[in-house]
Amino acid sequence: MADAGKKKLLKRYPPFLKNSSKDRLQLFPFVSRSFVPSVFTVMNMVSGYISIVMSGEGSFVAACWFIILAAFFDTIDGLVARVTKGTSDFGFELDSLSDLVSFGAAPAYLVYKFGLEGLPGMTGIFISSLLMIGSGLRLARFNISMIDYKKESFSGLPTPAQALTITGFVLWMSGDPLFPFHMMQSVLAWLSTALALLMVSKVNYDALPKPTVESFRRKPVQMSLYIVAMFCVLVFHSKAFFLAMLLYILLGIVRSITLLYRQWQT
Repeated sequence: MADAGKKKLLKRYPPFLKNSSKDRLQLFPFVSRSFVPSVFTVMNMVSGYISIVMSGEGSFVAACWFIILAAFFDTIDGLVARVTKGTSDFGFELDSLSDLVSFGAAPAYLVYKFGLEGLPGMTGIFISSLLMIGSGLRLARFNISMIDYKKESFSGLPTPAQALTITGFVLWMSGDPLFPFHMMQSVLAWLSTALALLMVSKVNYDALPKPTVESFRRKPVQMSLYIVAMFCVLVFHSKAFFLAMLLYILLGIVRSITLLYRQWQT
C-alpha cells in the first residue's frame, strides 16, 4: 500500500515522452540517444543568453539575430530528436527551460533596453516583464497538456512567434525608424502587452507545416502564403519579417473569432 501511494506522487509523462533506450541495444552505450538533440537545445539556450548580453551592451541588431538563431536551434532539436528517436523526459524539460531563456528573458530584456528603459519609474520594467511572465505561463500550460497532443495547432501564441515578432519590430526600428522615439516607446509597450496576453489566451494558432508534398496537398493556400511570406522577407528583410509575424498573429485571432461565432450560431 505504501508503494502504491508513492507511485501516485511520481510525475507522469505522456507515453511518447518516455525514454525507451533501455529496451534497445545502443551502438554507443556511453552516449544516450537524447544527447545529440540536447546539444542543439543547449545551443538554443546559449543563443538566448548571448542575446541578453548583446542587449545589455546596446547591440540590439546582434541581440535580435541571436534570438533568430535560438529559434533555428529550437526547430532543429525537435527534428534531430525525431530522426534519432532520442526523445526523452530530460530533453523535454531542457527544451522548456531553454525556450524560457531565449523566447522569454531575451526578448523581455531586449524591449526594455531598446525603448522601455526610458519610461518613468518602474513602468518599463513592469511592461517588459510581461513578456517573461507570459512565456513562463505559456510554457507551463503547454507542458501539462502534452497528453494526446498533436502538433498541428497551439492554444495561445507560441513563445518563439512572440519573440520573433519583437525581433522583427526592433530590427525594423533600428534600420528604418517609422516613429519618433517617444511614439515608438508607446507602440513597443502596447505591442509587448498584447503579445503577453496572446500567449496566455486561448486563441488557436496553426503550427508551421513542414514543406512536404502532403502539406501542399492538404493546405495549398496556406503553404502558398508561407512561400510568398518567405520571399517577401528575403526581398524586404526586417519590414516584411515583422509584417509576416503580425499577419500570423492576426490570422489566429480572426480564425478563433470565426470559430466562436459558428459555435454561437449552433
